[in-house]
Amino acid sequence: MLAQWLPAGSDAENQAIAYSTSEPADAVARLQRDLDAGVRALQFDADRGYLRSVLQALQVPVHSQGLVFSRTSFQRERISPARPRAVYFNRHMYVGWVPGSRVLEIASVDPTLGPVFYTLTQEATAHPRFQRQTQACLQCHDSPSVTEGVPGLIMKSVHVGSDGEPIAAFGADVTSDQTPMSRRWGGWYVTGTSGTQPHMGADLGARVETDLYLGAHSDLVALTVLAHQTHVQNLLTRVGYRTRMALFFDRQRNHELGRSRDHVPEATRRLIEDVAEPLVHAMLFAGEAPLSAPVAGTSTFAAEFADQGPHDRQGRSLYALDLTRRLLRYPCSYLIYSESFDALPAPAREHVYRRLNEVLSGADTSPAFAHLSRMDRTAILEILLDTKPAFAAWRASVFHAT
Repeated sequence: MLAQWLPAGSDAENQAIAYSTSEPADAVARLQRDLDAGVRALQFDADRGYLRSVLQALQVPVHSQGLVFSRTSFQRERISPARPRAVYFNRHMYVGWVPGSRVLEIASVDPTLGPVFYTLTQEATAHPRFQRQTQACLQCHDSPSVTEGVPGLIMKSVHVGSDGEPIAAFGADVTSDQTPMSRRWGGWYVTGTSGTQPHMGADLGARVETDLYLGAHSDLVALTVLAHQTHVQNLLTRVGYRTRMALFFDRQRNHELGRSRDHVPEATRRLIEDVAEPLVHAMLFAGEAPLSAPVAGTSTFAAEFADQGPHDRQGRSLYALDLTRRLLRYPCSYLIYSESFDALPAPAREHVYRRLNEVLSGADTSPAFAHLSRMDRTAILEILLDTKPAFAAWRASVFHAT
């Protein structure tokens, strides 16, 4: 269906997106403007360069640290089981660091462009500059088979040899919250407990000189959150791209046919609904691999994560963790509060609102959402109405109109 209605070619470089030539408005771009204006500064230290200062400036928690030793980064020659790559993240930012490397790697989520990739040279200077990467990084991070043809984030589980080299014959799994625990975290160190549930992660133990890093952990809970977040973020990017491309195409046709510029044909509405529906499922954790035993990390990540975000009048939050049967206590993705979600074109965003309302109000009882109890649905709906004003306003307008 998409092929019928969307122009051919790379999604990122389609006229409706213009990924490489568009000026990003992500957090790194904003930080760079402040650095250039002299209103902010980064501090360099001899051991880790700009790492700690960048994390502080971009509000990325140190306890989000995950250590990956599979040689699957563009810095693969520097990565080994003894010198893993550290990954840090918040809701819209991902920072990679390898001890001794000359660059920091950053993926910063722009509301409309999706992940924008940067490097920062690890050399002390009065004028540090984040260099945007529009080609090299996209060789892996814009893949039809992995990110569905849009710039995306990749969390993989791979079988590795003793040197961290992936064993291609055994394949790899792109990890999401739908990936069974038994297939997660190959090539990663994992600190924490998962009961009787096996996984492919390695025990950090004494294998790594952890004093090199900002923490002696690769927190299991942080890795579990990361698997969910990267999956949903990629879907947000895909929905945004495909919807903008379809609407751009329609505006051209509307001009040719003398119709209103904003006219959206029924076929385009159906297309947008088809593209957005997987996002609805992912946001409500349809298909989430259940936990058969409680999981726990080894840092303060879980407590810090659960403490953020808006709370409803009963003190409930979409950031509340479960970690006994599933990831979240209230299974609706906290990325509904993200700039990426708010920047979705109106037809896509309104479809998501409509479908959330149908599921959470009990009007949709299809098997895909059987994991949501009546109490789950009621609680999530109440939380959204209290903490997501745009959703509450949309719902009020719909009920008022009917």
